[in-house]
Amino acid sequence: MRYFNIKTQNKDIHLTYINCLILCLFLSACKNRNYILYYNKVNEIDSIYRVTHQPNEAIKQYRKLFRKYKPKNQERREEYENYIKLADQHHKNFGGKKSLYKLIPLVAPNWEYKKQDSSFIQLYQKYGIGRQEIELKVEEWERGLNQKLVDSFTVAFKRDQNSRINLNYADINKNDKKNAELLKWMFENYGFPDMQKIGLTNGDFFMPSGPLLLHMADYEEHYQYLKIKLLEYVKSGECPPRDYAAMVDRNNLHHKVPYTYGVYQGYENIKDSATVNRNRKSIGLPSLNHAQLITKDFFKKIKNKN
Repeated sequence: MRYFNIKTQNKDIHLTYINCLILCLFLSACKNRNYILYYNKVNEIDSIYRVTHQPNEAIKQYRKLFRKYKPKNQERREEYENYIKLADQHHKNFGGKKSLYKLIPLVAPNWEYKKQDSSFIQLYQKYGIGRQEIELKVEEWERGLNQKLVDSFTVAFKRDQNSRINLNYADINKNDKKNAELLKWMFENYGFPDMQKIGLTNGDFFMPSGPLLLHMADYEEHYQYLKIKLLEYVKSGECPPRDYAAMVDRNNLHHKVPYTYGVYQGYENIKDSATVNRNRKSIGLPSLNHAQLITKDFFKKIKNKN
């Protein structure tokens, strides 16, 4: 009898070990997903809905995508929010409260604006989640931010903006080089300072990462390192592809060569749109025409709200 118990216990331990190993492999696979593939799939689904108007197919494809990848909710595309809203409108299962709770941290960086969206609040209320509960979840998200990284990035962003307001070129050069070193320190110690680590504001101070990265294009000694490092963060889903692309395009301008991605200061420096579109796809950006359509719809949406 004792032998049987020991054998059973060993079997249970063995199964537990296998389950833990499978879980670790799954989490590792999720962590190492290439988000460029995710972004391209979002672009494809966005075209299905935006161009061919097939909401049911878009919902189906989004559901598959979000089972494989931890969702983003990118500016102007808002793919996870759109999926939930589309599924709700067409009476399709999107995960109910669980998915709505998952969306809150993704909109939390823009909460000061998002909380004024009555349709957003009404959607949550429909599923039994009140405004107060959303606010508590946003506060919980804010407490989870890396305060040391928030403070460091605030210093860098203020340095970046203040020297440009005063147009003191000696200060601009000095501060940009300080910021380049600070970015390297951030990367080595905390990874990319994305919105889920630092938010988008510090109090009333607005501090997106894009402008800081853009100005790094002016310094070859730092740009070459950042061009390689930031591409890693595009793949990991931390650095927005557009921020990376704008930095590269700005450096192209310094060297008087056509834009690689066509996102910096319009399309006037594009010589071969087919090549640019291939380059854009290689980092997860929509084609030039698709991007124009997204922008047009975005401003139309804002106008209708007003």
